Amino acid sequence: MTKIKICGLFRECDIEYVNEAMPDYIGFVFAKSRRQVTKETAQKLKNKLNKEILSVGVFVNEDMNNIVEICNENIINFIQLHGDEDENYISDLKKVCSKKIIKAIKVKTATDIIRWRNCQADYLMFDAGMGQGKTFDWNLLNNFIRPYFLAGGINENNIESAIKLNPYCIDVSSGVETNKVKDKNKILTLVRRVKNG
Repeated sequence: MTKIKICGLFRECDIEYVNEAMPDYIGFVFAKSRRQVTKETAQKLKNKLNKEILSVGVFVNEDMNNIVEICNENIINFIQLHGDEDENYISDLKKVCSKKIIKAIKVKTATDIIRWRNCQADYLMFDAGMGQGKTFDWNLLNNFIRPYFLAGGINENNIESAIKLNPYCIDVSSGVETNKVKDKNKILTLVRRVKNG
């Protein structure tokens, strides 16, 4: 059964929306972005989050000590690396932190997928860009066996096609927004469609 992650939460009402919708994961963006949250804000939001929903921290080329600090305070359950982090960075991070790691890969060609297939991160996330709300050619994933997160441009118009790929998890951010903020009805709709398969 494919899971769903709603990324980029930064308001208290966003937490209310997901507590009603009950996705499997939510994401707090600690990197520079219009959805960026501070450690303090993320902690407040996490405290209001239903305990059954796992939180993911999104980082871009972050100082490892900052990630470890956020993990140690149990603000996040998973680490998502969305920058230029290489295998050495992932290896070093695993030595100092026990949280599972998701490594985001920007996909343009099949080579991008092949190059990372043996990555030591716990999961790979395939994305068209970095929060640009665009899709890539999903046919490139046809022979990919490892569990992966699918991201980039997923919304109510293509969610069925995304589910058919059978990814481990579908990651949505702008696809559940209206005027650049989270939309309760869009979140409820997408989560239900994924849960109902």
